[in-house]
Order: sequence, then C-alpha cells, then structure tokens
Amino acid sequence: MLFSSRSQPVIGLDIATSSIKLIELSGTLQNCRAECYAAEATPPNSINEKTIVDPAAVGEAIRRAVKRANISTREVAIAISGDAAITKVIQLPKVLTGNQLEQQVEVQADQYIPFPMEEVSYDFEELGPSKNDPDMQDVLLVATRTENVDQRRAAVEAAGLIPRVVDVEPFALEAACQLMMHQMPDGGMGHLIAIVDFGASNTTFSVLRDMRVNYTRDFSFGGQQLTEEIMRTYGLSLEDAGRAKKEGGLPSNYGPEVLEPFIDDMTQQVSRSLQFFLASVGGLAQPDQILVCGGCANIPGVADVISSKVGIPTEIGDPLGQVKISSRAKGQGVRKDSTALLTACGLALRSFG
Repeated sequence: MLFSSRSQPVIGLDIATSSIKLIELSGTLQNCRAECYAAEATPPNSINEKTIVDPAAVGEAIRRAVKRANISTREVAIAISGDAAITKVIQLPKVLTGNQLEQQVEVQADQYIPFPMEEVSYDFEELGPSKNDPDMQDVLLVATRTENVDQRRAAVEAAGLIPRVVDVEPFALEAACQLMMHQMPDGGMGHLIAIVDFGASNTTFSVLRDMRVNYTRDFSFGGQQLTEEIMRTYGLSLEDAGRAKKEGGLPSNYGPEVLEPFIDDMTQQVSRSLQFFLASVGGLAQPDQILVCGGCANIPGVADVISSKVGIPTEIGDPLGQVKISSRAKGQGVRKDSTALLTACGLALRSFG
C-alpha cells in the first residue's frame, strides 16, 4: 500500500489533532491544479497524541468535509506519523527480483523490526545499486504496527471512503516540497533546505538535501499555545480565542504582550532544532534556506523575525503558490489554508504515480 503507484485520482487526506484536511490535485507537477478542497475541525478528544481513539467521530468529520468539497473520488491516501514508522535502507543482492526479493526482505525485516511480524504492516521500495558494492542494491524498508494503520482505516471507512495508499508523513512532506521548488535556490538541488511545519500542537522540523529528507524531528509546540495564551489573557473561551486569533479584533496590547512573545518562542524552537540538526549530522553545513509552513506561517512578519535572529534566509513555504485553483477549491478557502497543506498535498500527489 505504501509504494504502489496510482493511475486513478486519490484524495490527499490529512487527519491531524486540530483539523482534517482533504485535497484533490490533477495534472502534472509542472501544470498542477487543485480540483477540490475542504477542512473540518477534528472532534474534541477523538485523537490523542496522534492516535485515533474515536474512529466513528473522526469518520463523521471526514464525511462532512467530503460533502463540503463535493468530491466524486472515493479513494484516499492517508499517512501515519513519522515516529510511528520504522524506516531502514538495507542492502540485498542485485540479482534478486520479484518473489525472491520479497522473501528476502521479509527475512531481513525480522532483524530490524522490534515487534512480532504478525503485528506489523510493512512495504519496501528498490532504490537502485548500492554505492559501496556494485553487486548489491539498496532497498528502503518501511514498517509500522498494524494497529496504527487500522485506526486510520477505520476512520476513513466510517466516512464511506476507501484507504488506497498508506504513507508516512515525512515522505508526504518530501513529495509536497516538489511544489515549492520554485521558492528554493536552484530548485533545492545542491542545497540544504530546512522545512518547519508548525501544526496546532506539534511541529516538524525537516532538512532536505537535494530534495530528499535528510533529517526530521518532531516536537511539542504549535499554534494551540497562542490560542491558549489569548484565552488566558482576555478571559475568552477556547473557541472564541481561536476565532479572534484568525479574524482579529483583539485589544491593542495583543501585539506586544501576546503575539510578539509567541513569535520569539517560534524563533527559539527553530534555533534549537537547527542546533539538534547540526549536532546529529556533524560535518554538514547549516541549511541555505528555511521555509516556514503550517498555520503559524500566516502570522505577519514571522519569516523576517526568524531570518534576522537565526541568520538564515527565511520565506513562507506555499505548496500552492504555482498551482491553479478551481472555483470549487477557491470557494472553500484553499488559498488561505495553503501553508498548512504540506501533508495533504504530498498525499494527493500519489495520483501522479
């Protein structure tokens, strides 16, 4: 399910803690069009630390999003989180093909997966000849506990959809970055590019080398902390605080007393992540560019603050920057949500094979 190519359209469905987003893309990477889009709030307490604990409630929210988007395609691509997956590049003899290769991967998988194989879902992809030995080939092995897949499958099927592809979030992010190559120096080739995807409660810091994810780190931080600070400062409900954050209308002290300290926190998180990256891959230079994504990327001036304090050119990453938008998708506000659609777009690109 992980590496199969698709000739038929699949919907990219991102099931996250605060929202559920789906998008359909058509065409080619060079001439891409967003056909339909919708987002729906994730039901309270239905997801706990990326684990779906109430598939029926999540399924109902997906169903509402499907209805609003007015999609006809029933097949979807979904993703499990990177920290729920085991990825390993293994070397196998180049002469192995077909069933022989599959059998050998299963033998090797047992060495690297710390769970009983009957509790695991896994897939593999041939990467090509090994650099160290011309008689060997590199094979990417990806595995997760089957329960991680089953939770998402149950929610998707409760919405009347068919889970056709199960991906891993870092791979989806890597795919979506192809839509942002126009923002990168030399299209990202020959460069290290850092992608910081600020979610509601979790942020993913990734570094691409030649457009391949070279490093990734998840940590607890996100826009929910700003919402909660607005709630505390102004005595609002969580719902009203979230609405005020997006629509404005807060008192004049909001900027200096609430928003600017939060931007400083964002900057510190980026700086700390850069330090972790440099410490873990000794010898590599720091990234040539930072692209800030996620809902927090829409805060005015945030890229300039990060750039000036971290000392690396920083831009807002927009995967839909060069994508044509249908009237249906435009009507659902896909442009304003664009920075938060990395995972959904990466999954939707599975339609392109």
